[in-house]
Amino acid sequence: MFEPYLEVLVAPQPPNILNAGHTPPAQSQPVRPAQRSRLSWLRVLPLLARPLTQTMPWATLLAGCLAGTVYLAILASLTSNSQPLDQGNVRLAFLPAVAALAFVPHAPFRPLTQTTPVPAWLSPVGHLLLAAPIVAVACWVQLRIIAHTIPPHTIGHPPAIYPVIAQLTGWCAVAVAAAGCVDRSRYADLGGAVAAPVSFAAIALAWYAPIINGFFAEPPGTPHGVTIAWYAVATAASALTCVAMRDQWHRYSRRLHRPPAEHSPS
Repeated sequence: MFEPYLEVLVAPQPPNILNAGHTPPAQSQPVRPAQRSRLSWLRVLPLLARPLTQTMPWATLLAGCLAGTVYLAILASLTSNSQPLDQGNVRLAFLPAVAALAFVPHAPFRPLTQTTPVPAWLSPVGHLLLAAPIVAVACWVQLRIIAHTIPPHTIGHPPAIYPVIAQLTGWCAVAVAAAGCVDRSRYADLGGAVAAPVSFAAIALAWYAPIINGFFAEPPGTPHGVTIAWYAVATAASALTCVAMRDQWHRYSRRLHRPPAEHSPS
């Protein structure tokens, strides 16, 4: 005599219910990840202005921009007209702003933001849009400070400013790219504490390495060549930042149980 099998009705699991038992889904009912609708998160963009401004590291950004500007202003007041400031002073004064920018593109509570109906990259992009005008104003003020130290009747033309602007733009892009990559790694909690030294190391390598020194510094490089090189670096760093921000790798997810190895029939 054979015992009859019990018939158990199994309802398909909704896609919005998480599998708490860590059991694999049935083969006939595969669980697909829910896709965010573009219109759903575009509607909540006006509501994100307050959270973005509250999570923005204003103190770090303003301190970095003001530190270099105040240093350059004090240095300009101590020097006389016979010894004007040069572009090297601007590069040195802009380094605190670069270090502060490395703390900006950080998504706080990323495991929580992954469950919201908005993309996870929206928070760091919003922070960068808020920080860009402040960094640009700091750069403009520092360039104006060194311009006032140059005597009006100087013999010869002053050095071109556009290579310096290209260099500072490349430095900012490198810092943002480093911060974006760190934010997607296991060291995301450290943020700018890791990205800032990495950015300074990349800047020093481009400035002092004898092999590539002729492309990123003048002299020996030409103003046009230095400008093109740094804008190329800024473009590549921006592309790397976009790829890093759209990375969907979860640093907290680990595979706890390995499936048993299938033995081939002998």
